Amino acid sequence: MINRDNGQSMTVQLYISPEQECPYLEGRQSRSLFVDPYRTHSMSLYEALIDQGFRRSGDSIYRPDCHACNQCIPMRVPVNDFRPRRIQRRIWNRQQSLYRVIEQPAAFDPAHYELFQRYMQTRHPDGGMEATSAEGYQQFIASSWSTSHSYAFYQGEKLIAVAVTDILRQGLSAVYTFYDPELERNSLGVFCLLWQIEMCKKRGLPWLYLGYWIPGCRKMSYKNQYLPHELLIDDAWVRVSKRQ
Repeated sequence: MINRDNGQSMTVQLYISPEQECPYLEGRQSRSLFVDPYRTHSMSLYEALIDQGFRRSGDSIYRPDCHACNQCIPMRVPVNDFRPRRIQRRIWNRQQSLYRVIEQPAAFDPAHYELFQRYMQTRHPDGGMEATSAEGYQQFIASSWSTSHSYAFYQGEKLIAVAVTDILRQGLSAVYTFYDPELERNSLGVFCLLWQIEMCKKRGLPWLYLGYWIPGCRKMSYKNQYLPHELLIDDAWVRVSKRQ
C-alpha cells in the first residue's frame, strides 16, 4: 500500500530480484524490490514512491531490500535550508559564470555517450555498472514515462559534464552525473550538484533527491557534505544538520 500526499492511497505490486554481489559494500549480497514492470508507470506514481525511498533506473522503479542489511538510506536536500560549506561556495563562485548549459530530453546523444565512456573508464575501471554499452547507456538514463532531462555543460564548444535529472512535482532527482575526467581538479561533480540545487530554487521546488547514502561506502561519502539533508529512516524523513 502506497500513501500519497493528497491523503489517497494505492496498491502497488512489488517483485524482489535475485541476490547478486553488492557493488558498494565488499563481501555483501544485494537485492531490490521492483514495481511491477507490467504496470503502467507514470510520473504521479513515481512522485509518490520517491518519498518512500524508491528510485528510477531506466523504465524501472526500485528500492534496495537486502537481507540483513539496511545501509542504503534514501537522502534528499531541502534546498531552501541548504547552507554550502566554504569549499562548496568557493567552487560555485569560481565556476558559475564559466559554462553554458544546454537542456534537452534525456535520450541517447553520441557526444554525451562518448563522455560517459571516458568517465566510466577512468572513475570506475573495475566495472560496477552495466550501462557502458550504447544500448545499456540509453536504457539507464532514458525512460518512456518519466520527465527526464540531460543538462549538458559546455566550456566554450567543449562538452565537459552532463547531469541527468528527473523533474518531479516536488523537486528534482539527480539520476547520474558524469564529467570530463581530465578536469578532475575542477570538482565538476560538486559544481553540478550545486547547480541542481540552484535549479530547484529557480523552479520553486523544495527538494533535491540524491538517491542513497551508504555509510562506510567511499563512493557515496560526498553526499554527506550537503547540509542540512534528510534521511528516510523507519519510514520517516529525519533532518540531519551535522556531518556523520
